[in-house]
Amino acid sequence: MKKSIASFLLGTALAVTTAGVAFAQDKTVKIGALSDQSGLYADLGGPGSTLAAQMAVEDSGLAAKGWKIDIISGDHQNKPDIGTAIARQWFDVDKVDIIVDVPNSGVALAVNNVIKEKNGVYINSGAATSDLTNAQCSPNTVHWTYDTYMLAHTTGQALVKAGGDSWFFLTADYAFGAALERDTTAVVTANGGKVVGGVKHPLNTPDFSSFLLQAQASKAKIIGLANAGGDTTNSIKQAAEFGIVKGGQKLAALLLFLTDVKAIGLETAQGLNFTETFYWDMNDQTRAFSKRFSEKMKNNAPPTMVQAGVYAGVRHYLKTLEALGGNPHDGVKVVEKMKSLPTEDDLFGKGEIQPNGRTIHSAYLFEVKKPSESKGPWDFYKLVGTVPGDQAFTPLSESKCALLKK
Repeated sequence: MKKSIASFLLGTALAVTTAGVAFAQDKTVKIGALSDQSGLYADLGGPGSTLAAQMAVEDSGLAAKGWKIDIISGDHQNKPDIGTAIARQWFDVDKVDIIVDVPNSGVALAVNNVIKEKNGVYINSGAATSDLTNAQCSPNTVHWTYDTYMLAHTTGQALVKAGGDSWFFLTADYAFGAALERDTTAVVTANGGKVVGGVKHPLNTPDFSSFLLQAQASKAKIIGLANAGGDTTNSIKQAAEFGIVKGGQKLAALLLFLTDVKAIGLETAQGLNFTETFYWDMNDQTRAFSKRFSEKMKNNAPPTMVQAGVYAGVRHYLKTLEALGGNPHDGVKVVEKMKSLPTEDDLFGKGEIQPNGRTIHSAYLFEVKKPSESKGPWDFYKLVGTVPGDQAFTPLSESKCALLKK
């Protein structure tokens, strides 16, 4: 009997040891870059986000250490049902470990639930909704780059304090637009301003004339554009045609990307104020990375902040796996370890991941240059001010994330 017990204990010990060795030797990783590959957000994410993930893998140096890391990409077409179907296929069939990017807040929130269910890892850099680290936070999710709280408390607050105390919102009619209008309204009213009206428009709207006429008729000092990508560029271009800015009202581009300014042109975009957390021409490190990136892009474009966020997020994820000694294929365990390690890279500098999954790093207030100030094809921004990360993002004391209550 004693011999049987001893044999059992020895067998158990060997099994545990073998499992530990297997984990330590498991150096396989599969990354899924899920984005809008062909629609209104393709330029700010899309193929460029996949490239950013590939560069992060190359720069990690893990291949030379025996790791096997694969990347696949998918097009969610800005539809939550398509996004969730791809995510399920990736986890169930393709054995993906992590999904990155996912611009479009409606898709992002839906995919967030799938990844929690499948216990994968989710690093979102494309979607803006602050709900990802508040009401709908998950132990599997890290939100990199930016969010609606940050946009409202930087661009929105700066405009109100500069005298823009009456607002009319032009809002994309889905989760992102609703979250951005909600967060900016809170900032406007908290600083003594008022919202005099608003109108919602469908995603990917070609004609903004009726919406802009309502905004013009409101007499609001600020027309807040709670939209992104192609919707932002179309609304700004058409506002110029209506002479809205010349008439005395100011456009608030609450979310503006480098590719948007390129599409609008400096003649029309000059003077716009907005916030980003990355710009290719900030310092020697961002310029060096952006040069390598643009040489690989078909249109030679430098990275947007979304694409930069994909790179930084994947780098931190891979550093975490290396610190763990292997891939446990356990999303909650990996994200917990990610949160315990400080973030640091050439694109966003030093930062941290809060318990609710929010990555903290500096944000920058920019103004679009005049055509005469630009020295090159992508020289668009001048820095107005820097907002430290602990002031730019939702304070933990205000977060509605259930993870903070444990």
